[in-house]
Amino acid sequence: MDKLIKWAMEIQSLAQAGLAYTNNIYDIERYERLREISAEIIEEKSNINLEKVKDLFCNETGYQTPKIDTRAVIFKDDKILLTHENNGTWSLPGGWCDVLESVGSNTIKEVKEETGLDVETIKIISVQDRNKHNIPIYAYGVCKIFVQCNIIGGEFIENIETTEIKYFSLDEIPNNLAEEKTNREQIEMCFEAYKNVNWQTQFD
Repeated sequence: MDKLIKWAMEIQSLAQAGLAYTNNIYDIERYERLREISAEIIEEKSNINLEKVKDLFCNETGYQTPKIDTRAVIFKDDKILLTHENNGTWSLPGGWCDVLESVGSNTIKEVKEETGLDVETIKIISVQDRNKHNIPIYAYGVCKIFVQCNIIGGEFIENIETTEIKYFSLDEIPNNLAEEKTNREQIEMCFEAYKNVNWQTQFD
């Protein structure tokens, strides 16, 4: 990770914690300025305009922690299921873990929303620090949790996020993956976990 982006993320985290715990009006001004500086650094080092950076990076309150992203790993006839998103890229089904959802329930919910399929969760394959594996680098931390699932019912229904679902063998994986969500390295890991009955959960 670029050192300036890493420093900006740390400054933002410290400023957010400061805003959460101080009542001093002068300290509030200082912490708000530190947040602005961190956003300006991110803007300088990325192609994201300042207002978008602030929206993504400087709107949370309370002690800052990583977001949770759950990804469902579903196999059928030794092929993995990918969703074709409305922007033309392919990805493992999944998304942000919503309030009141656990890792398991969120995975089940996201699969239903994006594929129409009903699944049960089997095991956690991996817990990854997103910025160590996916591009582009985000200005906040994300824990990606890959959850192997079995299909128990349902059928595909086109929706606002996905236009189709399809199963791929490893040598059929499309090139136009949604790299910010799922890359080939991660899909290869899922195949390894599927084939290895003694697979141990990996984590960064």
